[in-house]
Amino acid sequence: MNAHEIDFEIFGEEMQYVEIELDPQEAVVAEAGSFMMMDTDIKMDTIFGDGSNQDKGVLGKLFSAGKRMLTGESLFMTAFLNIGQGKKKVSFASPYPGKILPIDLSEKGGKFICQKDAFLCAAKGVSVGIEFSKKLGRGLFGGEGFIMQKLEGDGMAFVHAGGTMAKKVLAPGEVLKVDTGCIIGFSQTIDYDVEFVGGIKNTIFGGEGMFFATLRGPGTVYIQSLPFSRLAGRVLASLPRGGKDKGEGSLLGGLGDLLDGDNRF
Repeated sequence: MNAHEIDFEIFGEEMQYVEIELDPQEAVVAEAGSFMMMDTDIKMDTIFGDGSNQDKGVLGKLFSAGKRMLTGESLFMTAFLNIGQGKKKVSFASPYPGKILPIDLSEKGGKFICQKDAFLCAAKGVSVGIEFSKKLGRGLFGGEGFIMQKLEGDGMAFVHAGGTMAKKVLAPGEVLKVDTGCIIGFSQTIDYDVEFVGGIKNTIFGGEGMFFATLRGPGTVYIQSLPFSRLAGRVLASLPRGGKDKGEGSLLGGLGDLLDGDNRF
């Protein structure tokens, strides 16, 4: 195997974290901000890109980091290396409520395509880059930043799904239409495209996005019920305007605002 062979266990239900067991000189790479806890004798190191091109010189490292910039991620990742004598553990947490999905790339033909913000961590040696599309419209008009990442190699990788996760196995020629933000990822055998919803009423008054993804089998697709963009939008929409509490949960909330003397007409 080119990637480090790691053992893992996932804990929790709504706010999960993954605990990875490292043998001596084994390492895992993770996105900044996902670290939760670790044993002693684990060394943290900031690296360019994903660490898969460390033996290809400066240009290889810069190219690896540059691919991450195209997906809106940081130039750097954090590597966690076991420099001790025995097995050591390091844990990484979900950024918001949902599920952690383990992906064995050796069972996916060496490649898995996922949302640009779904990646959590992976065994060192797994390459994390951008999935270049032959159809320019996918990236320009995909909606919700429909730029996909590709995870390549033969090791374990972990991605995060918001809310509840659904797994769909598509038969050859079977088509599934999905909101672009609700895609976690899919196997490389899936043929995907982005389509315009169509219809002036649907576009203006539908309340949904203008585009959806069309996924055609054969292959496996993973769907999330709560993409981060949707969660963030609802949180922002519920924030009080002008720094004042909306009085949510109270029948007199709005009336109280009128009677407190602070509202002027």
